[in-house]
Amino acid sequence: MPIFVGAGTSSFLKDGEGIGFTNLTTSQRDNLSGVNRVVGQVIYNTTVGQLEIWTGSAWGNLYTNPNTASGGTLDTTSRAGYTVHTFTSPGTLTVTGTLNAEYLVVAGGGGGGSRFGGAGGAGGYRTGTMTLTTGSYPVTVGGGGSGGASGGGGGTGGAHNGGSGSSSSFGPITSAGGGYGGRGDNHPGGNGGSGGGGAGRFASSGGGGNSPSVSPPQGNNGYGPGGGQPYIGGGGGGANGSGNRGPGGGGSTSSINGTSTTRAGGGGGGASGDGGPSSGASGGSGGGGTGSPVGGNASSGSSNTGGGGGGGAYPNRSGASGGSGVVIIAYQ
Repeated sequence: MPIFVGAGTSSFLKDGEGIGFTNLTTSQRDNLSGVNRVVGQVIYNTTVGQLEIWTGSAWGNLYTNPNTASGGTLDTTSRAGYTVHTFTSPGTLTVTGTLNAEYLVVAGGGGGGSRFGGAGGAGGYRTGTMTLTTGSYPVTVGGGGSGGASGGGGGTGGAHNGGSGSSSSFGPITSAGGGYGGRGDNHPGGNGGSGGGGAGRFASSGGGGNSPSVSPPQGNNGYGPGGGQPYIGGGGGGANGSGNRGPGGGGSTSSINGTSTTRAGGGGGGASGDGGPSSGASGGSGGGGTGSPVGGNASSGSSNTGGGGGGGAYPNRSGASGGSGVVIIAYQ
């Protein structure tokens, strides 16, 4: 049987399982009319994750958790019982007290190369737990590498490798940017968190993943087509699989923020049409971009996933850029 405490409140007994309070955001709380706001009224503020009481002139915390943090985008509702901080740009996590935290650090994906272009590798993907104590923890979020431009025609002189992705970090944890996709006929992919794919013709090699080496590994190798038909750019490596002859390697899945999300997929290689397929290869699950078809454009890695960019097609298509990374911290 509910019992109401003060005008406009909705505190109630929960069948012998404690007392419940109305859940309001800061905005909803501040829009309460005088009729619905009385001295001693208690609410639960979902924006900041606090029980608050109206004193007659201001809202004050009924209880302040001695173990807290600030920084990034704060969410106290998407994952039950957890506070989640998401960074899509550089910042600082400031901690008071002691927190047993989970982290996910994804770097920027590599850009795809042009003209028979190999795809960009996914950004490094690192997850784990750590104990945080009072202090400031700097956060960087890596951007995706640029796609390689193509001037077209004239052999490989007008083609360019993609750019490597930039690293992301949280305190002592750093994930390396994805390796670039190789250009033209015989250029290898770059090393990185996951390696970029090699160019689609001749003996081009894929870039190495998990570079620099960490344990557990932060990524996988890109594919080196190694010559021979069908010509198509090598797929970039992903967090959960190496690149293939064309398609990118798959990414890894995490529910750190309460939603199952796959990130860090490798990009797909560019098409050939010259003894090979006219369609670009698919990117790996987790934001990997698709390679360009003959006469079409490659797609970029998805933002805040660290996906690799798709490779450019023969004869004169550019590669696409990698996706930016993300840093997420969660604690009970």
